[in-house]
Amino acid sequence: MVSTARLVQALGGRAVIGGRSPDHDALINRVRSGLPYSALEALATRFEIPRDRLVRILNLPLRTLARRKKERRLRADESDRLVRLARIATCAEDVLGSREKAAAWLQKPNRALGGTNPLDRLDTEIGEQQVEQLLLRIAHGVYS
Repeated sequence: MVSTARLVQALGGRAVIGGRSPDHDALINRVRSGLPYSALEALATRFEIPRDRLVRILNLPLRTLARRKKERRLRADESDRLVRLARIATCAEDVLGSREKAAAWLQKPNRALGGTNPLDRLDTEIGEQQVEQLLLRIAHGVYS
């Protein structure tokens, strides 16, 4: 639903994948080798994701986050979770029409999610699927 080019843009642009053309193979290889820490900062800034939520979604203790910042690179599993978050946030941006609306929607309690906000569901794959299905229903005009 979200193009690779849009994902790369949300993560900070072509520099994230070494300046290459934003395609699936380039992004997969970069995730496997670890995204730069700047990708995390770019996504958090773009969608106004507070640090406390970000560390919970990515399952990164604050000390580990500080270490990754110093190393300037995330591990492969952390990069994969960051791309999952970027995919959902970018999908919300596409469905809702703007970055601002997506940022607000991600942090607002939603009845279709049992009163929790979408960000609080993104720490698991099943939660991610639930949020993605909700976005698809919104995109297709189904009451949510």
